[in-house]
Parts: sequence; C-alpha cells; structure tokens
Amino acid sequence: MNVFQIEGLTKVYGPREVLRVDSLEVKWGEILGIMGPSGSGKSTLLRLLNFLEPSTEGTIRFLGKAIPDNGSPPLDLRRKITMVFQRPVLLSGTVRENVAYGLRLRKEKGTDGRVEEILRWVGLEELASAPARTLSGGEQQRVALARAMVIEPEVLLLDEPTANLDPYNVSLMEEIIASIREQRGTTIVLVTHNVFQARRLSDRVAFILGGRIIEVGKTEGVFTEPRDPRTAAFVRGEMVY
Repeated sequence: MNVFQIEGLTKVYGPREVLRVDSLEVKWGEILGIMGPSGSGKSTLLRLLNFLEPSTEGTIRFLGKAIPDNGSPPLDLRRKITMVFQRPVLLSGTVRENVAYGLRLRKEKGTDGRVEEILRWVGLEELASAPARTLSGGEQQRVALARAMVIEPEVLLLDEPTANLDPYNVSLMEEIIASIREQRGTTIVLVTHNVFQARRLSDRVAFILGGRIIEVGKTEGVFTEPRDPRTAAFVRGEMVY
C-alpha cells in the first residue's frame, strides 16, 4: 500500500486548469522530490495532498482510503500529515511555545520531553526561551520544522523549505530533513525548484511543468538518463516553460 495514490487529479481556478495529474504514487518511507520551475503547479499539488483545498476532479487515495474530489479525510487521518511552508508563520511567544503549539491544540499531556528533544534535534535548545519572531530566517524555518515534527506525523510535506535561506542554513536544513527520514521513517514530499537539492535528498523525483507531471523515476535515473527532453533541459539548468 502506498501512502498516496493519485488518479485523474485536476485543479481548476476559474477558467484556468492549473494542475492535471493522471497518476502519481508516494511510497512508504521515501523522500519524493517534486521539482519544476516557479508557477508549474508544485505548491498546488502539495496543498491538495495536505487536503487544504479540494481537487476539482479525481481521487487521492491516502493510506488506502479513497478521498474523492471535493472530499476531505476524517480528522484522525488528517492528523497523520503536516506541512512546512516556504515562509513560516510563527506565533508571538517563545521558540518553545511555538514548537509545543500543536501538542497544546491536541491537548496532549506530558509532552515537555518531546519538545526538548525536538529543540535539540534542530539545534535550537539554547534559543528555546527567545521570542520566536526575533530569530533569523534560518532559525525561524527550523522552528517551523520542529513544530511540524513534534506531533510525530507519518507524512511531512515541505514546500520550498530552503528557498529564502543562505547556503549554511540550506545545508543545515537538508541534514535535518534527511535525519527525519532516517531516524523516524517519515514519508516526505519535498517541493523544490532547486535541482541540486532534489538530487541530494530524494529517492525518487517527479518533474512537473505547466501543471502536468512530465517524468517520474528514481533520482539518479532521471538526472542521468531522463526520458523527456524537457526534463533533460531542466536538470541541465536551462530555462524550461
């Protein structure tokens, strides 16, 4: 059983069809990189996988349960997914309070140890009492990632998580992302326009262009022997539209 199985998925805004995915699967425990230029439909696909908005047509099968268009899975299934956005929205309060926010919403008790563990994992234990909104961009993104991981999701969706970061913080975030999968077996879907990041982190990659999946395959195969010339051009760093 796959984590996600997509069939005939479309998303339309007004008269414009922005996404059409005939078929796509996300396998248990993998990092699937969704790569493509800006405006290609990557983030739209991620929002549909997180059930933040309904599809126009088609079916997303999540953990074996079919979620039809305009449908939403029950809360117990939705709680198995969490998402980190490109620009984190942090609450007023400390780093620790931000990280613990999801646990408070779920009214879980005795979670202080989990919060401290996650803070150490992302290297923020010394900033735990600092106001979260005063941190640097890289630190804020690690707070957002810690807040997502403390609730122990089975699926982590990452929308351009390093797009606005300097090389040092990009490297740090990538190390943390890789360790999440290695230590917890979390299934990760990573949206990125950075082909180098997709190659470094992903087990498989999907190239999306103009709202359509052009090619999907094991990472090295897609990068070294792409089947579609548009994929070949994109991984070479050429402009593709």
